[in-house]
This record gives sequence, C-alpha cells and structure tokens, in this order.
Amino acid sequence: MVLASMFTNCSTNSTIPAWFFLSVGILAKRNFNSLCSVRILLVCFISLWALTEFLRLPFTRHHLFSFFPSLSISQQSDLCKLHLVLSLGLFEPGFLVTLLFLLSFSIKRKDSNDTFGSAVGIVFALCLPLLFLQAYFIFYPGKTIFPEVFYSSYIVLEGTGAAHTTILCSYPFLSTIVFGVFATVYILYFLLASCKVVSLVINKGLRIRIYALLFSVLVALPTQVALLTFSTFWNPVDPVFNVFALATFLTVLMCAAVGEGILVIRPIADALAVGREFRWWGSNHERLPVVLGDKWRLAGVGGESYSYS
Repeated sequence: MVLASMFTNCSTNSTIPAWFFLSVGILAKRNFNSLCSVRILLVCFISLWALTEFLRLPFTRHHLFSFFPSLSISQQSDLCKLHLVLSLGLFEPGFLVTLLFLLSFSIKRKDSNDTFGSAVGIVFALCLPLLFLQAYFIFYPGKTIFPEVFYSSYIVLEGTGAAHTTILCSYPFLSTIVFGVFATVYILYFLLASCKVVSLVINKGLRIRIYALLFSVLVALPTQVALLTFSTFWNPVDPVFNVFALATFLTVLMCAAVGEGILVIRPIADALAVGREFRWWGSNHERLPVVLGDKWRLAGVGGESYSYS
C-alpha cells in the first residue's frame, strides 16, 4: 500500500506540470489563431497597395498602356483618379490601421471571440471617411476655388497622333493635405501605443522590434508626405517627378516590409518554435528549462503570449 501510494503521488506530481504547460501552449496557440485572419488582412492591404502604386508609377504606366492602346483619354484619367483614391484613401490607411490594431492588441491578455470582426470594423470606420474625402476632392474638385495644382491628378501628354496621346498621373495637393492630416493623427496614436507596449514588455529583444517598427513609421509617413508635396512643383514628364514617385513608393514599402516582418512573419516563426519545443518536451521531460527559455518569452507582439519568466 505504501509503495502504491508513493507511485501514485510521483505520477501525479509529474503529470500536473505536463498538463499545466500543455494548457499554456494550447492557450497561446488559440490566441495565435485568433489573430491569423487579422494578419492576413494586413498582408492583403499591403499587397493591394503595392500593386496599385506599382501600376501608377510613370514608367510602369507607359509600358502598361502600350498593351491597351484602345483606352481613351477619359478612361486613362479615370484610372489615375481611381488609383489615387484607392491607394491614399483605402489600401495604405487600411494597412496602417491594421498595423496599429495588431500592436495595441498585443498588450491585451483577454482573448476576443471576434478579433477579426473588431479589426475590420475599426479599419473601415477610420478609413471610409478618408476614402470619401479623397474621392470628393479628386473626382469633384472645386475648380473655381482652388488653383489647378490642388486638384489636378493627371496631365495629357500629346503625341504625334491621337493614338499616341497618353495620360501621366500626378499627385494633387488637396489629396496630399488630406492624407497628411491622417498621417499626423496616426503617428501620435502609434507613438502612444508603442510607448504603452514598451512599458509592459520585459523582453529586450521584443523592445528592439517595437522600436524598429516605431522608427519605420516615424520615418516613412513624414517622408512620404514631404515627397508628395515636393512632387506637386514638378511636371510628371520631368525626371525629378519620377524620382519623387519612386522614392515615395520605396519609403512606404520599407515601412510595410518592417511591419509585416515584425507583426506577421516573426510571430508565426516564434509560435512554430514554441510548438516544436512543446512537442519535443512531451517526449523528453528533462528538457523543461528549454521550454521556459528565450523561445517561450514571446511577450506577444501580435498577441501570441506573454513572458512567464
């Protein structure tokens, strides 16, 4: 009886830690899955923005329209306006707001049953007013109130014949002003959210990630607004305008790549690493300190888990 009691106690004591850490792993995985759809939303916004901006670059449009010579001048100008409205009114603000949502959600310990619905609701609630303003100023400009540089979104490049006449897209100053106001408010909120996350994080590596993300946003958005403003002083046929357009695209692309790497790729890699450690520990209990080491201290940028050390 004594041996049986000792065996039961030993088996119980060895089972409790196993079930405890297994439960923690399941909880972290459930929290990771709850944000998977939000990460997909972020990737979709970045991809759509990148495609729209790439097609809007002058040298891209020149080669693209050569495959569609039947497009009229009116249709080409409408494409310029549509690209501008979608890029600065929906796709870029959409991925920026989703970026802020993932960062803010990372400090919440309580899992939400409808994380994706909350993210979509917040994104469209903040982006739709901006989208409507961009559409209004671009498609229905007050030509009698503002100079042409404020509302002109394209110029007509005359060729040797009607078939060679093309449209070059430009950035109207009113559209830049609207986006600049959004960027200013966004930077303030992003700075506050980043400071709040840093104050709660105890992992040094994670702090470096947050600082890198904050630095990319603080550099990219003001630089983009400045380049868009300077581009209004040049004609789209000038090489300087093409340099500004390409620099604007690369600047925001850098910010998007950093955000996707920190809030999408790195959390997935960390979650998979934790999963491998849990599975390996299940067959080898002696390696428990590895599970509680650096790979487990995710502290959850993107909301995976918190540091238990």
